[in-house]
Amino acid sequence: MAFMDFFKKEEQDQFDPLQDLVLSKLKVGFYLDYDLKTWEVTRKYKYDYGDGYVSVEWELTSGREKVYLEFSDDEEVTWTVARKIPIGAVGANVRKEIMENDDPPEQLTYKDKTYYLDESAPGKMYEDGEDTAREFIKWEFIDEDEENFITIEQWGESEFEASTGTYVEEYQFENILPGITE
Repeated sequence: MAFMDFFKKEEQDQFDPLQDLVLSKLKVGFYLDYDLKTWEVTRKYKYDYGDGYVSVEWELTSGREKVYLEFSDDEEVTWTVARKIPIGAVGANVRKEIMENDDPPEQLTYKDKTYYLDESAPGKMYEDGEDTAREFIKWEFIDEDEENFITIEQWGESEFEASTGTYVEEYQFENILPGITE
């Protein structure tokens, strides 16, 4: 019985370029084209928000530039691309307001555009291959057109991150290639 299990595992571990070179199966070391640039997948994260809601995020690097591609399937498939920004860029007092009131303001302004609080959730973040999670709280703000968003994350008592992004479609990513393996 164990002998047959060995062959089943070996079959599962084999790379299938027709099925494994899709956006939702990116791995660290893969390459892909997006927005007229070639990007390398440098990190992978899993976010668990409870009640079965999980999202996956990949850090993509092209030269000195980094973006974060996120996939979620909460009743419908959603893809986003975000870039980190300084928390002060969305308001000088946002950090202070969260620390004093446990919530941010209902709306933020970034680059002369207003964003409205859409949802918030506590969660746990796992880096690819890690069993230990980091807890955080996430607030998401969207613009009137529901095309762009700002996310604020609180990690611990006073550590904050902010990012701005847009909703994207899977077809915008092309030429997915595996990295060189040793």
